[in-house]
Amino acid sequence: MEFKRIETKAIHAGEPDPRIQGSVIMPIFQSATFEYGGEQSYHDVRYLRLNNTPNHFVLHSKLAALENAESAIVTASGMAAISTALLTVLSSGDHLLAQRCLYGGTHDLVTKDFPSLGISFDFIDADDPASWASHLRPNTKAIYVEAMTNPLLEVCDLKAVPAFAREHGLISLIDNTFASPFNFRPAEHGFDVSLHSCTKYLNGHSDIVAGACIGRRDLIEKITHKLNHLGGSLDPHAVFLLQRGIKTLALRVRYQNESALRIAQFLEQHPAVARVNYPGLESHARHQRARDLFDGYSGMMSFELRGGVEAAEKFIRRARLTICAPSLGGVESLITRPATTSHSGLSKEARESLGISDALIRLSVGIEATDELIEDFEQALG
Repeated sequence: MEFKRIETKAIHAGEPDPRIQGSVIMPIFQSATFEYGGEQSYHDVRYLRLNNTPNHFVLHSKLAALENAESAIVTASGMAAISTALLTVLSSGDHLLAQRCLYGGTHDLVTKDFPSLGISFDFIDADDPASWASHLRPNTKAIYVEAMTNPLLEVCDLKAVPAFAREHGLISLIDNTFASPFNFRPAEHGFDVSLHSCTKYLNGHSDIVAGACIGRRDLIEKITHKLNHLGGSLDPHAVFLLQRGIKTLALRVRYQNESALRIAQFLEQHPAVARVNYPGLESHARHQRARDLFDGYSGMMSFELRGGVEAAEKFIRRARLTICAPSLGGVESLITRPATTSHSGLSKEARESLGISDALIRLSVGIEATDELIEDFEQALG
């Protein structure tokens, strides 16, 4: 049966038909190994490390359906998805084009690990497609961007990226974590591979770490084979929890979109706030682009207060409903300074060159009552 809307796909796509022993919920197959069934390829042998248990098969189908893509594979973490995908399309001697402002873990992978593997890179201004060709080399193999950048919520020209990749024979990869499949489906725009930290919006409950690669069938097969060698498998219980979390994705993210927009509007108007980074605001430099690309602007934002780091720390301490912790996308609102968490691996100079000040606050809006969050922030700012 074909499921048309993402709300329905989140519930029904990929589920076993008929149900296993009549079970409405997919059971957990807590088995490391399965009977040999005549498989001829190493990658087809049924074994937990190869991510091919019944739980994995169902989840892979559901994830692919959410983004209207051909195939998907889950991994042990978001960084496992990112590193495995990049190491699949890049080898020693190859060259990567990457968006300048990236999640700190990805930035460290590209700048600190890739050189020792013989992989070179150039950072590009993702907002200026006309400049990209000047960075091309004969050995350039891929281009990598984020749907909404972490933590500045920049929105690059996401229509130009896959077009540029096709023109120059590159693989296009995008980290879609901040947007989530509810707001943006990269395959619909021509991206080859979409990457997620499923720890965030896809699971939504801050109780597992997982990742996913979603996209072209031939590339996902190659990524799967690389993952089988690197060993970044996801255990069946985490697969079960992720599958369960996905079922409420549409409900959660729709509410978080609406709540975050109201909170961003409140913060933007507050005299203690110097600036707010949220693509749903008309003041955002790429608001119109975000309107054209996304079905919602996510529950993520960042902002700076006029009093610098001291004011930021005071605000974080005084806010009662938010939890000061890394990560994002859960049902609870989380707040942090990226300089101390997601981007602490970068030097102060490197952060500042990207526009990430030590005073920058990143907020992940949960599903608490929006009015209460605004009231809480008002007292914390006061």
